[in-house]
Amino acid sequence: MSPILGIWASQISGRLWEPQGAYDALATVTPSGSTGTITFAGIPSTYKHLQIRAIGRSDYAGSNVQLAMRFNSDTAANYSTHNLIGVGSGSGTATGTANTTYVEGGQMAGATLSASIYGVTIIDVLDYQDTNKFKTSRSLSGFDANGSGQVLLSSGAWRSSVAINSITLIAGAGNWTSASQFTLYGVK
Repeated sequence: MSPILGIWASQISGRLWEPQGAYDALATVTPSGSTGTITFAGIPSTYKHLQIRAIGRSDYAGSNVQLAMRFNSDTAANYSTHNLIGVGSGSGTATGTANTTYVEGGQMAGATLSASIYGVTIIDVLDYQDTNKFKTSRSLSGFDANGSGQVLLSSGAWRSSVAINSITLIAGAGNWTSASQFTLYGVK
């Protein structure tokens, strides 16, 4: 059915047409500035995928801070992560690590950068309720620091077939500033 026909048909039944793949905001966390850990717990099982959108900055005295991610409070070394990093106008790097205790969720700005610079990331957690396979994630993150910023494309795996009901986001160093914000979405 074409979108125009779908809109017309939905108006007949009294509903506006709704595209498939819509996002529902499930929770937003704005840290107090005294924590390096954000946890989304009690995640409903009614979605196909999850997405986290974040804007953040750490009080760590460095230019960038890693955002690490764990599922269901699992701290065992059964995660893997892959990264493709572009830095400023220089050359980039590619890394891969197996048997780590987290998945890479992106890079955020650190305290040595100008106070107006924040990192952003979008993280997709795919098939989070599927108990027949390991869980995978992908993220795109970065920040602009007038030519010295960076962009990071990451993928990761949690080698567990358990359904995900909580996600913890951890600052690699320091604490999240109070102007940071993390939002969890359910993807239909």
